[in-house]
Amino acid sequence: MKLGIIGLPQSGKTTIFNALTRGNTPTTASAGRFEVHTAVVDVPDPRVDALSKMFNPKKTIYAKVTYADIAGLESGSAKSGISGQLLNQLAQMDGFILVVRGFENDLVMHPNGSVDPKRDVDSMLSELLLNDLIAVERKLERLTEERKKGGTDKALNEKQTVLFTRLHEALNNGTPLRKLEYSHEEIKELASYGLLTRKPVLVVFNMSEGQTKPNMDLDVPSVTLQGKLEMEIAQLSPEDAVLFMEEYGIKELSLSKMIRHSYDLLQVQSFFTVGEDEVRAWETKRGATAQEAAGEIHTDLMRGFVRAEVVAYDDLISLGGMNEAKAKGKLRLEGKEYLVKDGDIVHIRSSL
Repeated sequence: MKLGIIGLPQSGKTTIFNALTRGNTPTTASAGRFEVHTAVVDVPDPRVDALSKMFNPKKTIYAKVTYADIAGLESGSAKSGISGQLLNQLAQMDGFILVVRGFENDLVMHPNGSVDPKRDVDSMLSELLLNDLIAVERKLERLTEERKKGGTDKALNEKQTVLFTRLHEALNNGTPLRKLEYSHEEIKELASYGLLTRKPVLVVFNMSEGQTKPNMDLDVPSVTLQGKLEMEIAQLSPEDAVLFMEEYGIKELSLSKMIRHSYDLLQVQSFFTVGEDEVRAWETKRGATAQEAAGEIHTDLMRGFVRAEVVAYDDLISLGGMNEAKAKGKLRLEGKEYLVKDGDIVHIRSSL
């Protein structure tokens, strides 16, 4: 799971990045320089801790989430298409965290002269949409040229023309491509194009202490954080952090809150594998089958899938162990079409 942190200059992208990753990346950007800072973070999950205590494995491995602080996306950057270097970074992300400035600071000038969260949200979402519109128009132009020249796969050209015409109509109407429905074949077709509005977006309003969430209607999920304060907490020891949070009335750190929102954004869930050697959390899409989940562990397990032994986390914990779960009939054998649930403990039987 890889999420790109984007936003206007001086919005606090790197501050949020540091708060999420417990990092200390300098928050002063290098003028005119394209920069990407990346960090891989363990997903805090008390269920992993409980399973590790139960099985006492040699290794305990948490699920991971990658955050990338991406500089360079500014208002007006998509008028001629986002630059190749930046577009390449954005296309690699599974989704975006759009940081929007809500804090006032006379020492940090807003690039547009004033703090206006609604304007900035609209501006940045429009940049993504305009980039896709340009890319789709260019693709349609190439398809037209191919038809004129002949010698190409006419059936493929026709399918792509129908698909990209539909995308063009949506974008022309201001509709992001994530709002459309796609067939499995269309999803495969679009996978290599890196269209940005197909990716989910979470808006993070970066506020000062005491500020409330801006009152506006959005068609994307949003959350409010006190970025500077949370970054400072992230640098503290766990003991000092607890005291600091109590003083400021913060019940949950941004890392845990944002990872939960990230899972919801990308429609991801966790399942677990357990044993004496390793207790491990894995990520899979919500609604994934047992065979698809097996593929998250290893492609050979997916290809050779026979059955999945499954027990729900709550059942395993309440009964006290795998043998007890089996004796009570809570350990089940499921086929490849079983839909894995969040928290399932899964053991794959494979012919390979």
